[in-house]
Parts: sequence; C-alpha cells; structure tokens
Amino acid sequence: MTAPMPATSPIRLHKALTRIWATGPGWQRLAAVNHSVVGIRFMVTAAVFFAIGGMLAMLIRAQLATPGSAFLGPEIYNQIFTMHGTIMMFLFAIPMLEGLALYMLPKMLGARDLAFPRLSAYGYWCYLFGGMILIGALVAGVAPQSGWFMYTPLSSDVYSPGINADVWLLGVTFVEISALTMAVELTVSILKLRAPGMTLARMPIFAWYILVTALMMVVGFPPLILGSILLEMERAFGLPFFDPERGGDPLLWQHLFWLFGHPEVYIIFLPAAGALSTMIPTFAQRPLVGYRAVVASIIVMAFLSFGIWVHHMFTTGIPHLALAFFSLGSALVAVPTAVQMFAWLATLAHGRPRWDVPMLYIFGFIAVFVCGGLTGVMLAMVPFNWQAHDSYFVVAHFHYVLVGGFVFPMLAALYYWMPHVTGRLSVHRLSVPAFWMIFAGFNVTFLTMHLTGLLGMPRRVYTYLGHEGWTGLNLLSSVGSFVLTMGFALIAADIFLQRRFAPRFRRDPWRAGTLEWATPTPPAAYGFASLPRIDVRADSLSPFDIGQQLAAGEGYLGMARNGWQETLGVDITTAEPDQIVILPRPTYLPLILALVTGVAVLSMLFKVYVLAILAAIAVAGLFVWGARSSGQPVDHGPLPIGHGLSAPPHPEAATSPPVLAMGVTLIADGAFFTSLIFGVIYLWLVAPNWPPPEVIEAGLALPLIVAAGLVAGPIAARGAAAALRGKGSVMPWLSAQAVALLTTLAALVWLIAVALPDPQTHGYAAASFALLAYVCLHLGIAGLFVISNANRLRSGHIAPRRDHDLRLTRAWQDFTALSGLIAVGFVVILPWLVTG
Repeated sequence: MTAPMPATSPIRLHKALTRIWATGPGWQRLAAVNHSVVGIRFMVTAAVFFAIGGMLAMLIRAQLATPGSAFLGPEIYNQIFTMHGTIMMFLFAIPMLEGLALYMLPKMLGARDLAFPRLSAYGYWCYLFGGMILIGALVAGVAPQSGWFMYTPLSSDVYSPGINADVWLLGVTFVEISALTMAVELTVSILKLRAPGMTLARMPIFAWYILVTALMMVVGFPPLILGSILLEMERAFGLPFFDPERGGDPLLWQHLFWLFGHPEVYIIFLPAAGALSTMIPTFAQRPLVGYRAVVASIIVMAFLSFGIWVHHMFTTGIPHLALAFFSLGSALVAVPTAVQMFAWLATLAHGRPRWDVPMLYIFGFIAVFVCGGLTGVMLAMVPFNWQAHDSYFVVAHFHYVLVGGFVFPMLAALYYWMPHVTGRLSVHRLSVPAFWMIFAGFNVTFLTMHLTGLLGMPRRVYTYLGHEGWTGLNLLSSVGSFVLTMGFALIAADIFLQRRFAPRFRRDPWRAGTLEWATPTPPAAYGFASLPRIDVRADSLSPFDIGQQLAAGEGYLGMARNGWQETLGVDITTAEPDQIVILPRPTYLPLILALVTGVAVLSMLFKVYVLAILAAIAVAGLFVWGARSSGQPVDHGPLPIGHGLSAPPHPEAATSPPVLAMGVTLIADGAFFTSLIFGVIYLWLVAPNWPPPEVIEAGLALPLIVAAGLVAGPIAARGAAAALRGKGSVMPWLSAQAVALLTTLAALVWLIAVALPDPQTHGYAAASFALLAYVCLHLGIAGLFVISNANRLRSGHIAPRRDHDLRLTRAWQDFTALSGLIAVGFVVILPWLVTG
C-alpha cells in the first residue's frame, strides 16, 4: 500500500484528486458514475421529456379550443393525452427530483459522492431507455391510449388489443427500476455518508425531505410494479387477475395503482418543498422557523399519504364507513402541509426578505398551491366528490397541486442553483417577464377548467358539441396554455444565454448557509478537497470560509491515497466517522447492464420470450461478474483520515453501505410481497365467481419439502458465516445452500406443473401461480448470491473481517424463507378456506 500523499499545497491536492476522480473525455463520458454528471443527466433528460409533454399538452388544448374540432381523431387524441400524463408523472417529475437530489445531496452532506455510483448510473440508463421506448411508441403510432392510469378492463387485451398497453406496462416498469435504485441510493447515502458531526438533528432540511421521499418511494412504487406485472401476465398469458368472468376483479388494478398513485403526489411535492425550505431562509436571511416541527410534519404527511388512496375511488361502490374514514384522512393531510406553509411564512415574516427571481417563483408557488390545497379539501368531501369526479374540476385541481407544488418550486430552484452548475451569476433580463407569462398563463389555463368542470365537462373527451356552455371557457383555457408555453420557451432562452454569457464568480452568490456553496463553482469532480466537520445545524454555516479551509486540505481525507475514491461513512446516530467508503471508478458496466435489460424488456414487448429469458440470464450474469472484484481483497485495518483519527475501509466495518442497502431493498421487496398478499386476499373476499370450480390438490408431501428447503437455506447460510469466523472451510456450507435451493426450486416447479390448476382458468389459480413464481424468483436470486460468494471466496474478497457477502446472503435467505413459507401457506391453506 502506498503512503498518503502529503497535502503540501491546495493546487497539488486538487491535481491529485482530479486524476483519481475525473471522468475521461469523449466516449469515456459514457462510463461516468460521478454523482454530479449523473445528476445533471437526469435533470437535462427530464427537461427534454417535459418539453415533449408540454407539446402534447398544446395539441390537446388545440383540439379542445373549439367544439367539433377535427384537428385530432379520437385514437390519436387518446394516445396524446395518455402520453402527456405518463410523461409528466413518470418521465419528468420523479426523475427531475432524483436528478436534483443526486447532484445536491453529497455537497449538502459534506461527502464526495453517493454510496453506489454505479447503481446511480444504471438507474439513469434504465430511465433513459425506458423513456425512449415510450416516446418511440408515440412516434410509431402505437402509444398507450387507456389513460396514464391504465384502468382495467379498458386496458385489457379485449378492449386494447395490440402492443399499445404493453408499451405502457413494460416501459413504465423499466423506468420504475430506475426510481427504486435511486430510492435505495438516496436512503443509504443520507444515513451513512454525512460529514462527521452532522447528526440527524443537524442535517440540512433538504436532506430530511429527500430521506422521507426516498423511503416513500421504497414502499410506494412496488404496488405499481406488481400491478403492471399482473396486468401484463393477463394480457400476454391469459392469467385472469382482473377478469370478473374468471374470478378476477378490475377494481384490484385501481387499488394497486392508487396505493402507488396517491403517495406519488407527495413524493413529487416533498422534494420541491425541501428546496423551498432551503431557499426561503436564504432570502429571508435567517434560519428556518420550526425546523423540528417541519421534520415531524413531513414524516406525518408520509404516513397519512399511504392511508388515503381510496379517495380516488369514492364513486366505485365503497362502503359508507370506509368512505367516512378515507374522507377524514384526506382532510387531515392538509394539517402537516399547513405546518410547513406557516413555517415558511413565519421565516419570511421574522427575517429581512430580499427580492430576486427565485422569490418570484416562491410566491407564485404559495398562491397556486394554496388554491390547489383548498380544492383538494373540497374533493375530500364525499358528496362534492361524487358530483365533481371525473370532471375537468379534478383536472384543474391536480394541475394546481402538481404544477403549483412542483414546477414553480423547481423553477425557483433552477435560478437558485444554476450558478452552482455553471459557475456564472444569473442576469435576470428575461427571467422576470418569463415568470409573469408563466404565472398568468397557468392561471388562465387552469382556473377556467374549474368552471368547465362545474358546468359538467367530463375528462378524457376529445370533442364536444358546443351547446353545453363550455366553448368560451375552453378557448380561453387554450389561449392561456399557449401563453404558458411561451413563458417556458423564454426560460429556455434565458438559460442558454446565461450559460454562455453571464459573468463568472467563485462561490456562494446568495450568502446562503448550506454546505453546497462551500465547493468551487462549477464543482470539481471530487466535490470537496477535504471533508468538513459539522457541529451546528447545517443550514447556518459560512460556506465561503469553510470552502477555503477545505480546499487547503484542513478537513478529513485531505489526501490522495492508493488511487482510491474515498469518502467517509459515519455512525447513523452519533455521526462519528466509522469507516472509509471506497467508491468504484468509472465503468461501462451500468450502460451495458441497462442495454441488456432493455433487450429483455423489448423482447417481452414483442413476445420473443426465449430472447427475454436469455437477456435476463445475461443481466444476472453481469451482476455477478460486476461484483467479482468490488471491495478489497486484503485487510487494511484502520487507516488515517486526518485530525488524528483512523477508520477501516468499509468492507471491514460493522455496518457498511451494502449491508444497509440490503435492508432497504428488503423493505421494498416486502412492500411488493405485501401488495401481492393484499391482492390475493382482495380477490378471495371481493371477486365474483369465487370459490373456484377446482382447487389445488397437492397433499402435504411437496409443501413440506418446499418448507424444509426454505428453512435449510438460512441454516446453511449461518453455517457458512460461523465457518468463516472460525477460519474453517466455507465451501461445504455454500454447497449445502446450493443443494437446498435446487431441491426447493425443483419441488416448487413440480407443484406448479402437476398440482396447480391451469392458471388461465380462474383468479384463484392465477394468484397461486403468482405466489409460487415469486418464491421461485427469490430462490433463483439466492442462487446468484451463492455463486457470487463462491467466486469472491476464491479471489480473497471474503475473509473473517470482510464477511459482508455472507451477511447479505443470509439476509436474503431469511427473507426468502419467511416470504416463501407465507406464500406456500396461502397456496395450501386457501383451498380449505374457499371450499370449507
């Protein structure tokens, strides 16, 4: 091991760190995994999709400007309004907030990068390729046309033949892979990769918002992924999850969709609110009022958002008691929102506000979002909801909430943080008129939609007759939408001109109090030349002074060592440094993995299932191959980190980022499995044509073999860990795990093939098949863990002090055993219940 380079000068330290952290030129940029590069890619790509979605909105408004318009036919109109909603929800809002978080969080937390740079890069490429599939389908005229919510039975193969609906189901699921990878990445990074001394109570408020948002994504996205998989299985293979004639129920889709869809509104809003909570104290020139109350309010909001999905389904025949419960919950969610709003207003009232362009958008947000919140409370009341449901009043409401709650804050954030990206001061020649065009155009467009909705105009109609009293309002709305579009075009021109011609500066033009302004602007690839210690709340700092000290190498890790990309990991509660996290260098592996994943998705879209299986095997093999050399093949022990302290590399630490990431991943997997169990119980209790005409007849032999194999896997995993600690032979225990997995998998396949009724005949058989297939998939992944363990054991990457591989395998085996026993129990016990 080479000795650390002594930091004799800031220039020498900068050059040494740049050699380690920089991404190469040209095609080598495709191998970039640096959080700044990937974050900017997310935001720029999301902006392009936003422009496409905006153009589709203009086509919609052109069609509805006058009655009886022949500008668009019904089929093309359905594709356009479906893709408009899909792009704005899945390809713009969520990826934009992910990009902002990727770019800003390490700088705010005092870290050099996020915990899993290759995972971030893989997430970006999945997002890009998934979006390209959806946009390509629109260009080819085979885009989905059942609405961005894809309600069944309209989206079933009977009413939507062809690949249109399949494009949505597979493309959106591809994009959701990206969202889940980002959720794991952000959660682990916030918890482990903070500056020393930055406890949870000292974190910048933006990090709290992103942490809660990421955890909501971990729990909220799996129901949609499950629903998409089940509906695709129905369309491709005839498994009747949503067909009432064969024991399914179309309302199951709505439950699964809105279990995701309602929390998503808050997933979109909370990061924007985090940006507001960062910018408002800067312009008020005082710390945020009620920091702890705001943190509590966002946690309460997250919990409430998961309990009120049914208010989107008030007109579907919900029992009255449930209507009252969900109506009350829908009204209560306004309370934590109000806490944040009053905190922002109090901060401005008790400060000395100074005006700038970001403040224009902040006040635009307040005006628009409060109106959207008030109409939301109206829609939470069941009698009014019954009258306004599926009318343009609802369209107006959610645009006031989503555009007011996300786009306005993001435009404020654009002007606030753009100098950090470009290194140039903002010159507000075009930005002020752009704001007024956007603000006026938005309100003219959507305020009138409240009125057309109250006059009875339904959603999702491509034309109208003209005698209903909607004509003037629709024309005014369309005119406003074009003014709104011109405002956004002016912003695009403003960004281009400022990027090229605005004056340069060093750091902190706003006299802010958060740590991101302590980096140079634009930031170096390594972010901080050395890492700070934060002993006060991280929104009341002096970034300019801190930046000069860190650039001189006066913080932690002010050195270049072994060519490693190093940052610090801290204890979650005390924030004291406990490990050196060694990050991977640039690699093409994320791009290759995403390309192969895209091949698998396209193969399923075009029903080439053999190629899809081969691509899935290739993806699994690439994951195993990519993990072959990660970590360290030798023990290093504690290494100096500065200020007289030492810490071991993360493979030798007690709780490393991979261990924490496994826990977060299993929470997401548990949410998926819980949603599947919910679907089975829902069909059992609610679906028509139950009980089924025939049930599974497996006896007890096969289920007992499966149960024994599921239990044997975790036991063998514990034996491997014990053997490693005792410096014994680990390979026999890995072999025992492999035998247990293969035996269990064979018994499950036999159970599915021989004892299970045809899954196409009834929802019960389809649900049983889904449960057993879920267990088979997890057994297969457990097998990949065992193969990877064997490879890494031979290469020396697993040792008594570097046992994280075996710990990860044990955690996966434990979860597989628990979920597998529950799944098999449902399959075995359910026949007795439905026939009893």
